[in-house]
Amino acid sequence: MKKYVLHLLVIFSFSCNSDTSENFVIDKDSSYRSIYISHNSDELVKWAANDLAEDLEFILGTEITISYTDKFNPDDKGIYIGKFDDPLIETLPENLNSTLSGEWEKFLINKHEENLFIVGSDIRGTVYGIFELAEQIGISPWKWWADVHPEKSEEIEVKLPVDGIEAGPSVQYRGIFLNDEDWGLQPWAAKTFEPETGDIGPKTYEKIFQLLLRLKANTIWPAMHPSTKAFFSIPGNREMAEKYHISIGTSHAEPMLRNNVDEWDEEAYGDFNYFTNSENVKQYWQERITEAKNGNNIISMGMRGIHDSGMQGNATQKERVELLEQIFQDQRSILSNTIDKPIEEIPQAFTIYKEVLDLYNDGLQVPEDITLVWTDDNYGYIRRLSDEQEQARKGGSGVYYHLSYWGRPHDHLWLSTTQPGLIWYEMTRAYQNGAKKLWIANVGDIKPAEYDIEFFLDLAWDINSISETTIDSHLEAWSRREFGEEQGEEIAKVFAEYYRLAFLRKPEYMGWSQTEPITPTRITEFNSNEANHRLEAYAKLVEKVNAIKPSLSKERLDAYFQLVEYPIKGAALMNEKFLLAQESYLSTSPEQKMKLTKQSQQAYKDIVALTEEYNLKISNGKWNEMMSMHPRDLPVFSMPSYHQTDEKPVEKHADGNSTLSTPIFIQGNEYAEAQGTANYQWKAVEGLGYSNAAVTLFPFANQLFESENPFLEYQFDLQNPGKYVLELRFLPTHSNNFDQKIWISIDDQEPHEFSLNTQGRSEEWKENVLRNFVKVTHPILIDKSGKHSLKISVNQTGIVLDQLAVSSENQEQFYEIVK
Repeated sequence: MKKYVLHLLVIFSFSCNSDTSENFVIDKDSSYRSIYISHNSDELVKWAANDLAEDLEFILGTEITISYTDKFNPDDKGIYIGKFDDPLIETLPENLNSTLSGEWEKFLINKHEENLFIVGSDIRGTVYGIFELAEQIGISPWKWWADVHPEKSEEIEVKLPVDGIEAGPSVQYRGIFLNDEDWGLQPWAAKTFEPETGDIGPKTYEKIFQLLLRLKANTIWPAMHPSTKAFFSIPGNREMAEKYHISIGTSHAEPMLRNNVDEWDEEAYGDFNYFTNSENVKQYWQERITEAKNGNNIISMGMRGIHDSGMQGNATQKERVELLEQIFQDQRSILSNTIDKPIEEIPQAFTIYKEVLDLYNDGLQVPEDITLVWTDDNYGYIRRLSDEQEQARKGGSGVYYHLSYWGRPHDHLWLSTTQPGLIWYEMTRAYQNGAKKLWIANVGDIKPAEYDIEFFLDLAWDINSISETTIDSHLEAWSRREFGEEQGEEIAKVFAEYYRLAFLRKPEYMGWSQTEPITPTRITEFNSNEANHRLEAYAKLVEKVNAIKPSLSKERLDAYFQLVEYPIKGAALMNEKFLLAQESYLSTSPEQKMKLTKQSQQAYKDIVALTEEYNLKISNGKWNEMMSMHPRDLPVFSMPSYHQTDEKPVEKHADGNSTLSTPIFIQGNEYAEAQGTANYQWKAVEGLGYSNAAVTLFPFANQLFESENPFLEYQFDLQNPGKYVLELRFLPTHSNNFDQKIWISIDDQEPHEFSLNTQGRSEEWKENVLRNFVKVTHPILIDKSGKHSLKISVNQTGIVLDQLAVSSENQEQFYEIVK
């Protein structure tokens, strides 16, 4: 047995903890032990095993040996790692072939006497098993990307099920899309991390690929903006993907692995127009497929414009459908003639995004083995999912989901504030409707979207690992892993409130401005009471963030700043900037106006200072150029200017005839009765909506109710008869046929029907996604005092009720529903 560089002084021992679990204890006071792998193990497995050894060394402060052997020796105690058919693994006292043979990325972690076996069905499965153990001992996947250092200890204890851990992915291909990288990832790579390349090159991609494997992901859609050279054009990028066994795909606008923005040369090829220039376009595609024919790729099919635009050429909708079907045939011919595999075994994906969805709905025929990739509306709400017939397709389906976005009605590129409850609901719903082949999250610059990325990929790996009642528990477990048991719970509570406040209005939307076209900022729709309430809520978060910080070890402060302090304080300061400027604008006192203006200006200066700290001070300048406080230089990131341009509004007050002094606010989960059907029942989703407990029908399979519509019933008291306004707030979810309907009835009155869905990018849709609710208002006449009932019926699954309110018809407008 050949011994390599490191030497081990560590013991692995097991003691039974209960009937359902046992402890795996690693102690530094021991005799000689080792990590064992086969001589012929893939280099990726060797890398991951060495990475685990380094983690153990860091925690225990002792040396770890990586030993190579092809035969199990009962006298050599330690961790045995390998593929199920490695020579070493085949000699283990447990036969694992029948469990793992032919499986995709599956792994087992078992104990045998004083040994630990980590065995995978393939190379990635083996690596995922190694990183599963790393997480079990407290190693963060973000140890490099967010400088998360584990606590040192003389002993490591891991609780394992008696039968060990057996795991495999729920979704076959899981990964991220690097996008809108112009203000963070690209300048950081080009100027700070990889100046020798001057771009996002192999050194940067190596760190990204390592992160993906630690998160049990396997797919990349590379960065593709004009600021960045094409992935395949930079020497070493493709080889790095091959080294880390990462599948390469491309976005919805980049068919056949090409980066049109960087690679389409109009002088050489002509117009990117398949109607008039198909031969040159095919030649262009052929060049890349020939180059990448032996790679581990997922080929994007179809065609759009050069950069996230519709297909070029003047044509009718019918002609575009017919042309796209011809494009599929031509692309598949290129693949069949170049790649030595049957066409149905070559992974292919067709992303049905923006105008392409209209083409699909108008009858576009997509070959059965191509994966249909559905998309959200860029704001977290998936526009369409597979029906029963589509779920039977050989190619299956997937989802392209935005955690970051550039576009109308407004970007959300700065802070990552997509509510975990929304990610859980939409992606679980997608999975239950057959989206199991490919999940891709648009993550922008990666930072500061760390938690949302991990949450998304954890679901992709194991859809059952998080339920509607354990969303907060996942956040708490993440916080404990990153920052320790003592403060994990409190940090999780801070984040939960951070996401809830941003759900009602993201920091990037606080200027009430829009893009495409860009509009100036203006005063918010929060009234003065609501503005003060919101400012107080953020102030409490900042106070908690500051209070937690002194209790952390010095080694964790850089991670705390990146993962907690910057996003929480950044969001708070953005709200201060606008809400204090608004209160200054509305104030009639010159002294108060001046005071509030200065406070607003200070909030802006504090964002500048906070961002400078991110780029220049933490981690010894490691992240310089990564964080921008003004992506795309949109008006929202500047000091407000509406006090110079807008006419001062007339404040709205009740006219003295209001029958209610304040509205009656009800949260969606506060129902008196919930009536489902035999198969569908109402439940609340933890951490979803501004209520943090929005309600919807379970399970999530698309279902239209022809009769006996499920309903919720609420009760409220009114002392004065009169005219009132009922307001319901639903999440702006979508249905395949844009046919979500509800019926509202008060007491024994006739029900009134309302449609919820919008189509396209209407002004109503824009307003809905910026505030995260569809508002249904209904005037009601109450003819007697006392208790009243409200019944809300729905026609299908996928409808989510967040909040309700009853107010006088002439009452002051409210934006926030809180008790």
